Order: sequence, then C-alpha cells, then structure tokens
Amino acid sequence: MLEGPRPRLLLVDGHSLAYRAFFALPAENFSTSTGQVTNAVYGFTSMLINLLRDEAPTHIGVAFDVSKRTFRTEEYPEYKAGRASTPTEFLGQVDLVKEVLAALRITVVTKEGYEADDVIATLTGAARAQGAEVLVVTGDRDAFQLVDEATTVLYPRKGVSDLARMTPEAVEEKYGVRPELYGDLAALVGESSDNLPGVPGVGPKTAAKWLTAHGDLEGLVAGVGSLTGKAGQSLRDHLDQVLRNKRLNAPVRDLELPVVVDDLAVRPWDREEVHRVFDGLEFRVLRDRLFATLSADEPEVDGGFAVTAERPAGDDAAAWLAAHAAPGGPASGVAVLGRWSGGSGDAWGLAVAGADGTTAWFDLRELSPEAESALAAWLADESAPKVLHDAKTGIHALAERGLPLAGLAADTALAAYLCQPDQRSYDLADLAVRFLQRELRVDDTTPEAGEEQGVLDLDGDASGPDEGQLACVRAAAALELSGVLAQQVEQRGGTALLRDLELPLVPLLAQMESDGIAVDTSALERLEGEFAEVVADAAEEAYAAIGGQKINLGSPKQLQVVLFEQLGMPKTKRTKTGYTTDAEALADLNVRQPHPFLDHLLRHRDASRLRQTVEGLLKSVADDGRIHTTFQQTIAATGRLSSTDPNLQNIPIRTAEGRRIREAFVVGRDAEILLTADYSQIEMRIMAHLSGDEGLIEAFRSGEDLHRFVGARVFGVQPADVTGEMRAKIKAMSYGLAYGLSAFGLSRQLTIPVDEARGLMEDYFARFGGVRDYLRGVVEEARATGFTETVLGRRRYLPDLTSDNRQRREIAERMALNAPIQGSAADVIKLAMLGVERALRGQGLRSRLLLQVHDELVVDVAAGEREAVEALLREEMGTRVQERTQLSVPLDVSVGAGASWHEAGH
Repeated sequence: MLEGPRPRLLLVDGHSLAYRAFFALPAENFSTSTGQVTNAVYGFTSMLINLLRDEAPTHIGVAFDVSKRTFRTEEYPEYKAGRASTPTEFLGQVDLVKEVLAALRITVVTKEGYEADDVIATLTGAARAQGAEVLVVTGDRDAFQLVDEATTVLYPRKGVSDLARMTPEAVEEKYGVRPELYGDLAALVGESSDNLPGVPGVGPKTAAKWLTAHGDLEGLVAGVGSLTGKAGQSLRDHLDQVLRNKRLNAPVRDLELPVVVDDLAVRPWDREEVHRVFDGLEFRVLRDRLFATLSADEPEVDGGFAVTAERPAGDDAAAWLAAHAAPGGPASGVAVLGRWSGGSGDAWGLAVAGADGTTAWFDLRELSPEAESALAAWLADESAPKVLHDAKTGIHALAERGLPLAGLAADTALAAYLCQPDQRSYDLADLAVRFLQRELRVDDTTPEAGEEQGVLDLDGDASGPDEGQLACVRAAAALELSGVLAQQVEQRGGTALLRDLELPLVPLLAQMESDGIAVDTSALERLEGEFAEVVADAAEEAYAAIGGQKINLGSPKQLQVVLFEQLGMPKTKRTKTGYTTDAEALADLNVRQPHPFLDHLLRHRDASRLRQTVEGLLKSVADDGRIHTTFQQTIAATGRLSSTDPNLQNIPIRTAEGRRIREAFVVGRDAEILLTADYSQIEMRIMAHLSGDEGLIEAFRSGEDLHRFVGARVFGVQPADVTGEMRAKIKAMSYGLAYGLSAFGLSRQLTIPVDEARGLMEDYFARFGGVRDYLRGVVEEARATGFTETVLGRRRYLPDLTSDNRQRREIAERMALNAPIQGSAADVIKLAMLGVERALRGQGLRSRLLLQVHDELVVDVAAGEREAVEALLREEMGTRVQERTQLSVPLDVSVGAGASWHEAGH
C-alpha cells in the first residue's frame, strides 16, 4: 500500500506522444546545428515539462512499444498494417526521447511482445488497487477503457499541447457509452489506426444504442438474432470480426513487468545529465523552462554566497582596493551592472570580490571624485588581474562611463565554452550550480543589511538583498568559478588556447564593436526600395504564369495546390501538411521540370530575403552613422566567430545583389580608404596540412591554381587542358570531402549520375591517398579519444561517435571530419586578428580593424597609412600565422582597397 497523501501516478505512452509531436512541429524548423532533426523530442519534452508542472505527479512512468511483432499481429497479421512508413526524420528521435527521460530519471517501461497500452493498463490496475489516482497521457483511444472515477486519460486534441481530460462523464458524453463499454463500441465500429474494420453500416450511434439496450457486447451477441434491418444482418455477417476486434483492442491488464508502482516514484533529476543531453539537442529554451518551473528534490546546492557588500567611499576606495585587490596580487572577481547594444550603453554599478573573501560595491552613479579616480586607476591597471563573466559586455558598459578595463585574467563564460563548446548557454547562475553547487543568492549566514558598518542598504530594506549585494554575489561567484573552470580547461588541453587566443580577443572585439563601420544610409534606402519593387514585380509575374491567380506566395498550402495539383509537378519530400515547398526543394524542382512560375517564385523569395536583410541593416544604424555588430565567441562549437545584431555574415558574397549591399558599407569620415584582406582556399590548405598529402602540399607550394592542379592529376591531362567544367567538379568535391560529402551528395551538387560521382571520388583518392587516409583516420581517432583537435588544440567532444543510433553516429562522424578543418580555420583568423591589432598599435598607426567576416578582415585605413597597413596585413596574416601554427603550406593573403566594402573586395 502506498503511504502518505494520495499518490498520483502519471503514465505516458512515449511512442504515441513523440509521434504526435513529430507531426505537430515542422521538422524543417527543429534541428541542431549538426543536422539532427529534433521536432519530436522537442514537442515531447515540452509537453512533459508542462505535465510535471501542472499535474505534480508523485509517480511517473513512460511506456514504449518494443517491436511491431506482438500477440496481436500473430493472430491478425494485418493489425496496424495500414499505417504509413515511419518518416526518415522521425527515426532515431525515440532514442533521444529516452535520453531525455533518463536525464530526468523517469523510468521507461517495456514488455517484449506487448504494446505500451498493455504496460499502461497493467500499471493502472496496480496503482488503483493501492488507492492511487492515475493520469494516462496517450493518443490511443483504446485507453478510454481504463477511465474510471480515479483514472483520467489526457488525450491530445491538437498537437501535444492541448490535452482533453477524458473522465467517465467526458467519455460517455462523446461516445454515448460508459468507459468500460468503449472497447465494445470500438469492436463494432472498428479502429482505422489499428487497421481493424468495423461492421459495415454500423456507426457509433447505432453501436451505442445496441450496447445500451443489451448491457454490453456479450449481451448484444447473445441477442443478435433479435436485431432487425440491414444493420442487424450486417452484424450477424461480421460477428467473428467483431469478436476478434474485441480481443485485439482489449488492453492486457496482468503483465509481469520489471517494475512495480513503488519503483515509479518521482526522483530528483540529474542536473549534469540534463545539461549534457539538452546541450546536445540545443534545447536552451526548454532547459530554462525546466529549471524555472521544476526543482530537483535532492539538495543539489550547498547554499549561496556570504557577502557583506562593503561600500568604500572617498579615500577609503583606494585603501580598500589596495588592501583586498592589490596590483600584482591574486585575481579579483568583478561584476558590472550595465548594458551595451548597438554602439551605446551605460554602467551604473560595479562589484569587486577580493581573493580574501571580502566584497565591495561601487555605485557609479554617486561616486565621489576621489573614489572614482581610485577605481578608474585600478580598472585600467594591467597588473591588477580581474575575473569577469561575459567580460565584453562589462568592458563596453564601463567604457561608456569613461572607465577602461585592463588586466582581464579570466572570463568564466569563455572558459565554460572551451570546456563544453556544444552548449547553447553559459549563464553564470547555471554554471555556479553545476560547478560550485552554489546558487547566486546571498547566503543565509550573511549579516543583515545595516548590522555591520559598510554593509550596503540602497533601498533601506533590511529584509532582503539589494542590487549591490547581488552584484557582489556575482563577482564572488565568478572568482570562485574561475578556479574550478581553469582546472577543467587544463584537463581538456585548452589552457594556452584560452590564455593566448580567446581572452586577448575579448578587448579587441569590444573595440571593433565600439568602432563599428560607416554606412551610406541613403544607398541602403534606395536598395530597400529597389528590392521592394522586385518583390512586387516577381509576384505579379508569378501570378501571370498561373493565369492571373493571386495566391499567397508565402503559403505552403496554397503553393502545394498550384505546384502539385494545378501544374502537376513531381512531388517533393512529404511533410505533415503535404509536400515541402522550401527553397532547396523548389530549386531542385525547377531543374527537373522548369516552369516560369517557379522562376518568378524563386526570384520573389530571393528579393524578399534581400529586402529583409537591408531593412535589418537600416534599423541597426546608430546615431553616429555606423553599424555596430556584436561578435559572439561562444556560439559556434567549431570556434568560429558569429556576427549578430545585425548579422553581417549572411550578406551574400557571390551575388550581384549581395555586392550591392556591401557597396553601402563605406570608409569612415576620419579615414582614407578601406582595405580588405582574406585567405585564399584556407580550408583546403588546412586539409593539406592535416592530411600530409604530398600532392596537395606540392600544389600549394608551387603556387599553381589548386583546382586546376588537382584536376590535371584526377583527369590525367595537362593543367592547361583542364576545362572549366572539370575544375568546377574538382572544386565541389575538394570542399565537399571535408564535410563528409557522399557520392550521392556530389551527384546532386553537380547534377551528374551517382556512378559518375563515385568514380570521380575514387579517381581523386587514387591520386591523393593521403586525403583518403586522413579522412578515415580522423574519425577513428576521434572515436578512440572522444574528441577532435585543431592546429591550436581546440577540442570538440563527440560522444555520439559510439552511439548505437546510426543516424546520430553518422552525424557525429561528419562533425569529426569537418571540426578540425573548420576549427583550425577559426584559430587561424583569430590569430591573424590579434597579430594585425598588435602590429597596428606597435607601429603607432591610427588605422582600425573593423570587421571579421568568415575568413576576411576589414580595416579602416587612416590617411597616409595604406602602404604600411597592407604590408602588415600580408605579414601578420601570412608569414606570422604560418609560423605560429607551423602549417606545412603557405598562407596566401589577398588584399583589396576601395571606398566601400564591395570596392575593396577582390
């Protein structure tokens, strides 16, 4: 007998709900950066969090079908035979659901030869016998047979977010019979989802009337001879079928299961495992919801932080800093209260945590001249080491107050990123719990405000912490966390990478963001108008191509009608709502069966996207006439910098329209010209270095055109005889190999037969065996070590390389192929940025590094400095970086100059 308050058991049909979630959420909108589709597991997890929050069960279990062969299929092979084949995007997601459940410590229950319905029915009966209330969550109507006064079925009406509570009254109202007769009703009318046919001519109302009159199916069978009319004869003709239906849709209630109800008691979830699983799935929002709405029952934190938030004023500020955060001593934690975005911001408070455990709060809004002078000197002192979390934001905010920060010794967000680069979020509160078992709150042992001299009480409220105390908590947390993370970084071989590359990059990126790049707003406005006209013209031409019919060109449903019904075009990939109409599918369709409507539709989409890009840029122009993008160091697991607000990396490079957008980025008023510098074929050069293939290395050392050189080897001709088509094929394949390109993928990319693509790859590997051996070896080595590594030791851990799930394993294998190459390219451009900045400052030049986009740097060149800047760009990006990375091939740097970003291109 279950003890305590009345228990509540929540039983979930895992496969049923995951499948519904798959069709409720579009697969194309839910996938990880590695390509793993996650719509089913996302929808299921979201529903589960809501259920745990809203229903507060004391016990929970999730049942799954084990296989398609059950006692039901043995009796009736056609059972469930009418169901469509499982979509490819759904395969593997059930395993992901089970990983989420394991992290939440929710028991999965299965029984070979039986369905999830049978497991649920057995557990329901056992729980009811012990006096528990039961909630069954399933999309299978057979579960309505379980409903009684203490058992409710939560049945999805729409997707998995809207659940109907099927009580005895609800079942009877909807179907006309009590729950215990629902199985009899289903036996008569059939169940299409199970491929169980009903009695012809007998609908739910007739069946309910018969059952009510005869008591149940057994009584109806006994009196079947008295039934009149066609319906009665139809039942007599199909009586064996009805009795078979009854046997098959009746849940088994007495299975021997590996668990009992007591085993399903809610257990505290595994916070670290939740992080690992949710990081891999990139479920940042769901993780935040989980942590915000549910708490683990186990005591997972040891408390908060004991801070007194002293408030040194006047000359006491200098004395406090000298006593607790002296230059040349151990690092101090710093937390800045402030904001910065788009070129403007402010800081209003700063907390300092000394290594001796003391903390101080400085309200920047009311500092005395003496205190401000002392604080400014300490912040600018390179010999006073400082630890911050997300330091760049704090640097910006302080700079707006005229308080430059130097001496950055650690950034806990960056350290956490190097430890777990696939994580989506590096929130300080979360990291404190994970690594320190402490919450970001003032410890209960902290003296109350006003109890000791120097304790800050801004609000005059002694009942709780103020912003000064909380800022001190953040400073103390960052300082303590930095020591723990330093050990983690060391274990992962990332100490030098953090110290010599990522940390020095922080102040440089802050300066680049603060400087921004000048734009010609009138040019952007003209472009926006032109793209708007193209959007309108393309729409009218698309309408004309289908007889003047005006449809919503952004509506997949309306496009499906036009494309596949009216125009009779070949079907694309099937989705829940029909057939996909995404850009890739339509472009492929236009190759297979060209049509003017598709031409205009694709032009309409391109122009719409370009118009939105320009609109976003216009909104981002600050009062100084410049755009201040934000460079993110902790977004891409490969180490690549990301550009956001606005994203300057998504401006097309190779299209005429993209080049016109770049024309609007211009030289600043205080500069003479823009210089751009980028690497030629950086990824292929890294491939040559990592693979050690003598043929590729020779190509780069000789200075010949790479793809012509390789093409000559592969096709067995002289370099001069390599045609443009040959070169294009080699180029596509060379780059594709680094991303796990298959023969099928190459055939689609080049629109050639698969056999020809496979032969091309075989010929390539026959002449460049080092590449073949590298691509094979890098995956196997990563499988053995658990990670890949770049030229500077940047690691990416890939636990899915040993996964039993084929889909996940193959995704990890593709990541193992390209992570060392992409990551090394990221290392190279970051090294180049630091080298260029050091050279600019070292030579006393006024020119400024403004942007880093992909493998390109953009520099605002001051009057009279062009020649010097161009020389240092070539030197630092080429010779110096090659020396530091010890690449076996030269780095070729192209430099261009002009009054605009486009004009400076090359």
